[in-house]
Amino acid sequence: MAFLDNSGDIIIDAVLTDTGRYRLAQGDGSFKIAKFALGDDEIDYALYNTSSEDASADLQIMQTPILEAFTNNASSLKSKLVSISRNNILYMPVLLANNEKANALNSTLNMYVVAADETTENNTNQTDAPFLFGENVANGSSLRIDQGIDSNAISPKFSIETDLEETQYIVEIDNRLGTIVDTDGAAASVSFIDDDNIASYTLSLNSDPSYVNKNGSTTTAGQVIQGPRGTTLKLSIQASIELNTSTYLFDTLGSDDSGLTGLTGNYKYIDTIVRIQGATTGAQLDLPVRFVKSS
Repeated sequence: MAFLDNSGDIIIDAVLTDTGRYRLAQGDGSFKIAKFALGDDEIDYALYNTSSEDASADLQIMQTPILEAFTNNASSLKSKLVSISRNNILYMPVLLANNEKANALNSTLNMYVVAADETTENNTNQTDAPFLFGENVANGSSLRIDQGIDSNAISPKFSIETDLEETQYIVEIDNRLGTIVDTDGAAASVSFIDDDNIASYTLSLNSDPSYVNKNGSTTTAGQVIQGPRGTTLKLSIQASIELNTSTYLFDTLGSDDSGLTGLTGNYKYIDTIVRIQGATTGAQLDLPVRFVKSS
């Protein structure tokens, strides 16, 4: 990975992802570009010179070096560009973890901890620190993500604009470690598993009511979004069969530790990220997750 010199003309640098290259290599004529992504991760808009009255006002922004396009889809754009026809938008919606309604955050680690098997579940103390149960899912905690405009400049009694309301979420998780399930433990359908073992789940309002619902609250109690609210995403994580029945992946990818708040004895753990992205606005949230197994 490297930076491209952007001191002259605008550069367009596009490459196929690993999956795209694989499908192109099949050579059966079925390859067709259906999706692409644009982002502005490198751009600092504070560089805009408001005192300038000519074209040089955004010169520093236009000449900011940009990253080369990369093929690894796991290193995806964090700030994806979206097209919205209205020009009166002052605030963009965000995704925030709601640890008030679904208290699954281990405040000591600042992570969400998943007990990989029933033995580990029995060694947890949900009073000291909440755990997601990777085997008996319904008995553990769950995750809740709230979407909306996080600003006190707009009252939560206003309804969020329809073009800023997320009606579909894309959830990504390492398929070797766990799967996405609802709060009762029913598995969601996997949309796609890429060459890096990252599984993508597409969860939509109306078609997936056990996951996605409208947030009708207009009060502050139990809420993390200050302004108008859109939808909520509720889910749990089930540990994979490999983590539930074996320590191989823990020994290969993880570490040994002890003294975890709310878990007695020694344990093995693997740290990972669960990524949640709104399909409408591109808002993204990365949740740090730790799978643990008593040893």
